[in-house]
Amino acid sequence: MYSVMLFLTKYFRCDAFKAFCECCPWSRCCSGGDFRPRTVWLGHPEKREQRYPRNVINNQKYNFFTFLPGVLFNQFKYFFNLYFLLLACSQFVNELRLGALYTYWVPLGFVLVITIVREAVEEMRCFLRDKEVNSQIYSKLSTRGTVKVKSSGIQVGDLIIVEKVDIFPPVFHHKGSCFLRTDQLDGETDWKLRLPVACTQRLPTAADLLQIRSFVYAEEPNIDIHNFIGTFTREDGDPPVNESLSIENTLWASTVIASGTVVGVVIYTGKELRSVMNTSNPRHKIGLFDLEVNCLTKILFGALVVVSLVMVALQHFAGRWYLQIFRFLLLFSNIVPISLRVNLDMGKMVFSWMIKKDSKIPGTVVRASTFPEQLGRISYLLTDKTGTLTQNEMVFRRLHLGTVAYGMDSMDEVQSHVFSAYTQVIVHICNTSGSPPQDLQASRAPGTTKVRKTISSRVHEAVKAIALVHNVTPVYESNGVTDQAEAEMHYEDTCRVYQASSPDEVSLVQWTESVGLTLVGRDQSSMQLRTPSGQILNFTILQIFPFTYESKRMGIIVRDESTGEITFYMKGADVVMAGIVQYNDWLEEECGNMAREGLRVLVVAKKSLTEEQYQDFEARYVQAKLSVHDRSLKVATVIESLEMEMELLCLTGVEDQLQADVRPTLEILRNAGIKVWMLTGDKLETATCTAKNAHLVTRNQDIHVFRPVTTRSEAHLELNAFRRKHDCALVISGDSLEVCLKYYEYEFMELACQCPAVVCCRCAPTQKAQIVRLLQERTGKLTCAVGDGGNDVSMIQEADCGVGVEGKEGKQASLAADFSITQFKHLGRLLMVHGRNSYKRSAALSQFVIHRSLCISTMQAVFSSVFYFASVPLYQGFLIIGYSTIYTMFPVFSLVLDKDVKSEVAMLYPELYKDLLKGRPLSFKTFLIWVLISIYQGNIIMYGALLLFESEFVHIVAISFTSLILTELLMVALTVQTWHWLMIVAELLSLACYIASLVFLHEFIDVYFIATLSFVWKVTAITLVSCLPLYILKYLRRRFSPPSYSKLTS
Repeated sequence: MYSVMLFLTKYFRCDAFKAFCECCPWSRCCSGGDFRPRTVWLGHPEKREQRYPRNVINNQKYNFFTFLPGVLFNQFKYFFNLYFLLLACSQFVNELRLGALYTYWVPLGFVLVITIVREAVEEMRCFLRDKEVNSQIYSKLSTRGTVKVKSSGIQVGDLIIVEKVDIFPPVFHHKGSCFLRTDQLDGETDWKLRLPVACTQRLPTAADLLQIRSFVYAEEPNIDIHNFIGTFTREDGDPPVNESLSIENTLWASTVIASGTVVGVVIYTGKELRSVMNTSNPRHKIGLFDLEVNCLTKILFGALVVVSLVMVALQHFAGRWYLQIFRFLLLFSNIVPISLRVNLDMGKMVFSWMIKKDSKIPGTVVRASTFPEQLGRISYLLTDKTGTLTQNEMVFRRLHLGTVAYGMDSMDEVQSHVFSAYTQVIVHICNTSGSPPQDLQASRAPGTTKVRKTISSRVHEAVKAIALVHNVTPVYESNGVTDQAEAEMHYEDTCRVYQASSPDEVSLVQWTESVGLTLVGRDQSSMQLRTPSGQILNFTILQIFPFTYESKRMGIIVRDESTGEITFYMKGADVVMAGIVQYNDWLEEECGNMAREGLRVLVVAKKSLTEEQYQDFEARYVQAKLSVHDRSLKVATVIESLEMEMELLCLTGVEDQLQADVRPTLEILRNAGIKVWMLTGDKLETATCTAKNAHLVTRNQDIHVFRPVTTRSEAHLELNAFRRKHDCALVISGDSLEVCLKYYEYEFMELACQCPAVVCCRCAPTQKAQIVRLLQERTGKLTCAVGDGGNDVSMIQEADCGVGVEGKEGKQASLAADFSITQFKHLGRLLMVHGRNSYKRSAALSQFVIHRSLCISTMQAVFSSVFYFASVPLYQGFLIIGYSTIYTMFPVFSLVLDKDVKSEVAMLYPELYKDLLKGRPLSFKTFLIWVLISIYQGNIIMYGALLLFESEFVHIVAISFTSLILTELLMVALTVQTWHWLMIVAELLSLACYIASLVFLHEFIDVYFIATLSFVWKVTAITLVSCLPLYILKYLRRRFSPPSYSKLTS
């Protein structure tokens, strides 16, 4: 049987079937578009009344024509790169030229080539990913039959055939209804029931949909994923058919159908999808470290201008002084090192490569290689729950009857009690002709003293109640051996799959099956259970009261067909059930004990009804449902008349299994000074249980559950109540959060940031991104967002570091993230080891490159001041290029391999990470220290060469340049904390390159002079004076004021 459902799609990916949505840059303008309602004719996209966006994704930043201009513009819009471009261009002016053109254009060209190649590789990868998705093939219903169409070719009005092809064959069940999961949209993994358009169910075949004149009138696109308003009209009917459409008739993009075949009409495409409209515009992320380095380069540029002005002022602004200013700006241009950006970018590529090659975090992918050092300074971690912290697999852990409790190791006792209860029933029935005797009926009646006295009867009643009070539907599918019809007829266990609106309910029904009482059949009016002996128990469903967030409970009234007994079963949260069940002295205590173990606790109760009681209730219930005014209030009042003095049967404890090593990972993050916030679309009780179970909230911390608020005054009172709590974790719902942020944004964020942990439940995707943005604005600290579903994409893109977990919810979060991991536990090593190392290495590398440039600039300043402030370069041609490339590049760059502690120590002592949060490795203090070191060494080398040189100027060049090279190599050795064999190779290789190149540098250096003993001792003396005091200071500091990490390595 086929059905038409409003099927809102962008493209499909059939892995358990997913309508899977990617966001594209052009579609992110959706919030400001001119959206209008639409009339969509079934199977006739050509009848459209307006233009609709194409169903394609495009995540590329450039196209073929805009690539080169775009890359160049993005490079030169920053002061740093624009400065060097103007510097190189100035060499075309004869009055400003200081040397060969290649001394300025070769370094700039090298930087640009590396940038262009990197951007080209990333664009090509993005293009191939988009092409793969846009080219996926799907089935479309047309006048020519079923045709194949690419995802990019799907239009509004097309009839698309959706199948779950890789687990179950195409079979529809239960009058065209199907179950749907929306975890990619809202984070909820519950199966939701979806209904077809009723009048299409009477059509013989799916092809007849093209023969009827029908259309759908749909509301304008909006971001609300919980509501839909529309109508379905069939004009050629007699009379014409009009049906109202709601959310129950829709299948959104980024959702999963359980099984079967759905024929859906496409209503929205492209940027008009709910999932796209709930995805925020990803900002262009610039690392905090890059901003700090940019700030330092501006300071250096200011120093460059000041030095140039001082030089001209000392000349008393004689002659064409304005040209002299420009010449000095060019002469001292090394103060702002052009190699800084190249070294940092190459260093980031090395850090990214190290992350990908780490065997202890396999499968980790770095998608944004521009800021791996950000991982070393995270202050707030915002994580999703389902699929990120948990496996989304519910396991039944405990059954508590008050006087006795059964855990996983004693379930065989429960099984034996259930078996004995139904075995006794069969024996009695076999020994009598006709109906069971009165005493047996009494024993099966829950209200008798006999039942309450025996443990076996209590266990049996509890299991039966759990097997009945739910919304689970068993579905039978072909397994290749048994077809669907035969499987459903014989209740084949191997072909049965449970579907429900909650994974908790499925776990409870699976548990009753494991202890002998199996749910084998269900429709809208009846339910069948199978006993351990194979007997089928039939129950008629008289009424069902579904679970709601407000009521926190669900109930069902059933009639046992064999006895005619009517029973009202109910299960719910302990906070509401405590006032419904009969008085007892153990409920509150045991619920607290189970909750502290991280279990989701449900209280199960029952109440026997006579026929007269039920008939009276039904009359009042029907009357309340027909009411036009205050219907929901009147219905609730009628139901509450039954919810009194119910018999408490048992407590159930279900655990949502955590991902591997979640608890130790969260403990590591907490000890590292990182505050963890959990943002989930799941229910409040579920989120709270998971927070306890994962030890996000420690055992000695209280939890403050923020009361639901809707008005400003309520929010004010609740915030005042929360303000009086200390060292308390906060749990708040999305609705209450929205009210607080609307009226008391500053006060709420101030209080929340003081909490050791925060749990936000019922969060919409855009709310998650809003929380991240507020944290960044209010605290100024770096944030990291972790998630695995499509509903986490906005949060991941908004955070300073986005981490996607590849899990059951697909790769959408992983593809949108800056870093992709396969398990949450890998996050600890990613931050503690790679983040920490990347930040410390980047800080050391940047400061050393600045030191290298300041050193030679100081020498130039001394040289110019000695020779009457002449704007003449000290080193020319290849010397100036070779200094920052082949002579010193490899040793300086080898600092990317340095580390202060081993990775095992960094993981064992996460407190080391806390030191980085203050930004001490790169600060104005450390910058000033390196500036003073550079000025000292530059002066020593230059004045030493001037004092010790003999008759010729080339001797000054030979002595000073050789001393400068040796000083840089020794300073690298001074900076290194843990030697790597490549560091030693880099030092020796650079020294060898310099010695070998002296043969070819006769234009600048006297080759015969450097072979003399006089040259050797002069260079040695100058180098020792420039470096030895620093080695002594380093030794004294480590001796009397060692850093924290040195205490662990000693």
